Amino acid sequence: MTAASFPLMNSGCFLTLLIWAGCTTVVCLVDEELAAQPATMIGYHSTEMTFANATQGDSTLSFACGNNSQSCPHYCSICDDIYRASTMDCLSMLLDYLCLPNFNTAMESLNSTNWCTWGNVSGLYSNLSLCTEEISDCLGIPWPNPLVEQTFVDIHSSFFKDCPSEELSDPPPVIVFALVITPICLIPVMVSLVVLKTKNGDGSS
Repeated sequence: MTAASFPLMNSGCFLTLLIWAGCTTVVCLVDEELAAQPATMIGYHSTEMTFANATQGDSTLSFACGNNSQSCPHYCSICDDIYRASTMDCLSMLLDYLCLPNFNTAMESLNSTNWCTWGNVSGLYSNLSLCTEEISDCLGIPWPNPLVEQTFVDIHSSFFKDCPSEELSDPPPVIVFALVITPICLIPVMVSLVVLKTKNGDGSS
């Protein structure tokens, strides 16, 4: 082994030792920071955990929060903690975990044959609409919006796709007959009036 390669080998060993010691120190510092700070997890699949991490009445929000509901500070704090703004993503999350579960549970508790009876679902439908409007207003997002519209399209395709649409059904036979026979009866009357008018005109001249 030459004298020139010996210092190079020593330098390589020293560099390896330095990197190993540095990595160990960084790992220790990271471990100390993790141990010093309490771990707070925001669960997207747990409404309770999300609300627990929200600060009620937080005045340091990064966006203007609505005041149309007592729940607005909760909604705004959640969006501020997760997204740092009132975004459509946050609205989507809140709709998925606050509005839709109640509607879906109530609909599934009904017999599927009752889904097409408006009297059975009108209250549930109105509650869902009010929930989407309240959260949108709190976050300063116009209502209705494309996300809310898509939400209602989805529930219609899930629960009401087999319901008959009375708007597209044919009118009763009596109305169809009246609409058809009226012009037919008027034609002879109009012809008679024209003929009489023409005869009266010829006789007077």
